[in-house]
Amino acid sequence: MNPELGLFALILATCLAILQSVAPLFGSYSGRLPWMAAGKWLAAGQFVFVLLSFICLVVAFLTDDFTVSYVANNSNSLLPDIYKLTATWAGHEGSLLLWILTLAGWGMMVSVRCDKLPPELSARVLSVLGMVSVGFLLFILVTSNPFARILPFPPQDGADLNPLLQDVGMIFHPPVLYMGYVGFAVVFAFAIAALLGGQLDSAWARWVRPWTTAAWCFLTLGISLGSWWAYYELGWGGWWFWDPVENASLMPWLAGTALMHSLAVTEKRGLFKSWTLLLAIATFSLSLFGTFLVRSGVLTSVHAFASDPERGMFILAYLMVVVGASLALFAVRAPQMGSRITFSLLSRETLLLVNNILLAVSCATVLLGTMFPLLVDALDLGMISVGPPYFNALFVPQVLLLGLALGIGILLNWKSGSFSKLLHQVRWIALVSALGGVAFALFYAERFIVSEALAMAVVLWLVLTAGRDILDKTRNARQKMSFMASLQKLPASYLGMHLAHLGLALTIIGAAMTSGYSLQRDLRMSPGDTAWLGQYQFRFDGVTQMQGPNYVTNIGIITILDDQQQPIAVLQPEKRVYSVRGMPMTEAGIDPGLTRDLYVALGEPLGDDSWAVRLHVKPYVRLIWLGSIFMALGGLLAVCDKRYRIRLKKNKTNLKPGIALGGQV
Repeated sequence: MNPELGLFALILATCLAILQSVAPLFGSYSGRLPWMAAGKWLAAGQFVFVLLSFICLVVAFLTDDFTVSYVANNSNSLLPDIYKLTATWAGHEGSLLLWILTLAGWGMMVSVRCDKLPPELSARVLSVLGMVSVGFLLFILVTSNPFARILPFPPQDGADLNPLLQDVGMIFHPPVLYMGYVGFAVVFAFAIAALLGGQLDSAWARWVRPWTTAAWCFLTLGISLGSWWAYYELGWGGWWFWDPVENASLMPWLAGTALMHSLAVTEKRGLFKSWTLLLAIATFSLSLFGTFLVRSGVLTSVHAFASDPERGMFILAYLMVVVGASLALFAVRAPQMGSRITFSLLSRETLLLVNNILLAVSCATVLLGTMFPLLVDALDLGMISVGPPYFNALFVPQVLLLGLALGIGILLNWKSGSFSKLLHQVRWIALVSALGGVAFALFYAERFIVSEALAMAVVLWLVLTAGRDILDKTRNARQKMSFMASLQKLPASYLGMHLAHLGLALTIIGAAMTSGYSLQRDLRMSPGDTAWLGQYQFRFDGVTQMQGPNYVTNIGIITILDDQQQPIAVLQPEKRVYSVRGMPMTEAGIDPGLTRDLYVALGEPLGDDSWAVRLHVKPYVRLIWLGSIFMALGGLLAVCDKRYRIRLKKNKTNLKPGIALGGQV
């Protein structure tokens, strides 16, 4: 009965989602407050039933209910309980149910906080979220039922979880990534609500900014967790491979980053309104596009979930409906939202516009590189491959230009800036940054690498311009109090911006250093053999075999010594063979450090107790993920800014249909 209860809960959630998509919208145009208020309770009910359905699927996994097809295909009685839990979202059906649960959770959060919004706005936002939910709920019910039974002869045991997914990364990466992906549905709903109302102002932007930033924080952490997982699990020693599905998460992140900066201009100056709405639509559309890539079968990837054409066509049709209807509404309503506010060429608005252009071009670059091989294949024009050389040649320079624009933008005033003042602020910073980048590339290693010099110069530029801006902002306060006290007086959103930019600088350092100065050797090693890589000596001490809970593993013993023959670490890379699937998996041995990682992967046995071994020295690779954490913390700090906690004043909520959105804030 448990699977049937889960399916029934999904059907009830679909019914509530249909009501949620209709009732509040009708109430917003008819002026009926009870209909508008119904959206809140319908969103809450939908979340409760989707949560119940998800719990039923979890129970099916934990109790080894192999009469459920999805459980039989993705679990096994020998699988540890923690991986039985994560197997719930390891395949197509379960991951889609997690997506729907996340969407319902975001809708629930909006419904809880909608008392802060004008009734018409909250009703339209919840209605749009209900429409989005209807599409995904119909998708799972029609094509991807996670509770389908295998009767009357279910298998005695399951096919097991893909060994690649039997990792702690599976616990955190998909849920956090989905929180980011699906979080942009809230921003999309706000954008469509603004277009339906026909008006947008700075108060609307103030409402949308924390939702946008929160979704961006989750997506940043989700991408970072995926990068970290690939780094230590796959045994390649890399942190980003320009895989099409990795690109599918990067594109909404780039569009969402542009959206955050565009919203700042819309809130502060009332500019870029149409562009902000278009970015909100594009960001969520790219999230849906990523869903299509992963679940349609149009590409082969370790990340891909499904290859059923029926599912692919359903998502493609849904994507076309969402994007087509949104852009049609945008075409009709956007001309009404123009602004006559002006700004000079040398102003913060201009630099934020440059920021948006660079991010949009970067997103288009990734989109083109991802889709072009698929398009060529679909047209039967042959098979081509677009890999790291293309992305590195085009994407990396755009990131460096973005860093330059960020450094200038934070020093300029709104509306109009002074060239002489800007020159006075940056002349020494520019000189120190350029000389510092060149000096670093000259002295860090034996060979001079231009790209590393440029990257370090941009990092210095970002850090020094941020420091100069903070000193300027606290100059008056520092005459009366300490620097730390004056720093605490600054708005949380301002401090969050600088923390996020510092995170970007750290990520650039990590990416540049590990790309330019990593060392690698692939060699055959027998017990007692030694090999030097950089200033480290790696000694192979042999292999031992052990039995795991559902696998047999060969564990290599690698002792690392410094140039004084002093031991630094003993690494134990593994080569596992999983019992049910017979699939080999690599578990890298890593000695982590802030300035370098020592990384060893065990390959195949070569006979005579010899093994293929891959050695890496990865300088500053940890800064990539540390920078991502700083970026997410910066976003979280910005969300906590007190100006986003404004409430509607009492006795001022007598709104009529068609009132300016946010006008009662």
